Amino acid sequence: MIFRPLKIGFLASGNGSSARAVVGAIEAGELAAQARLLVSNNRSAAALAFAAEAGIPALCIATQADPDAADARLAQAMADHGVELIVLSGYLRQLGPRTLGRYAGRILNIHPGPLPAFGGHGMYGRRVHEAVIAAGVLESGVCIHLVDEEYDRGPVIARMSVPVEPGDTPESLEARVTSLEPGFFVETLCRIAEGEIVLG
Repeated sequence: MIFRPLKIGFLASGNGSSARAVVGAIEAGELAAQARLLVSNNRSAAALAFAAEAGIPALCIATQADPDAADARLAQAMADHGVELIVLSGYLRQLGPRTLGRYAGRILNIHPGPLPAFGGHGMYGRRVHEAVIAAGVLESGVCIHLVDEEYDRGPVIARMSVPVEPGDTPESLEARVTSLEPGFFVETLCRIAEGEIVLG
C-alpha cells in the first residue's frame, strides 16, 4: 500500500523543538511528510525565525484580543496551506472550536508525563515533573495524544516510559524527558505515515 506524505502544520509558542526535529527528519528523508505552515501566538517566538530560515510559511496569530477571530484565522490558514495534520510544539494556548472541528482527530500534542494522571489545565513543563516526583511514582513517561476541547484528555496514540531514578529532582527528570520528546514525536509521525497508526 502506498501512502501520501503527511502534510503537517505546526503550532509553537516558543522554540518549537519538536517542529525542528520533525523538519530535520523530513529534510533527511527519514519522514515522508511536508512542512506546510508554522503558526505562533508569540511574535518573538524563535520558532518563527526557524521557519523563515527553513523556507516554511509562517504566521503570527495573536489569540488574546479576539480568541474567536484568531480561531477562525488559524483554521483558515491551515486549510489554505493544505495542512492535513497539526502538530503542537510547545503551543501554550487552548484551541478554539473552528480549528478543533475542522481538524478533529488530526491534531497531535506531546505531554511530558503519564496521562491522564499528570495532565489537565496548568499541567505543563516543570509542573508535570514536580507532580510526578511528589507522587512518588517509579515511572514517568511521554505521551502523544489527540487534542480535543479539554486539556490533555484526547486519546493517547503513543506512549514512552521513562523511569524515575533514585535521587531524581524535577529538574533532572525534566531534562531527561525533554531530551526524548522530539525523537519520539518523529518516530510516532513515521508510524502514522507508514500506516501503522491510523488517525480518524
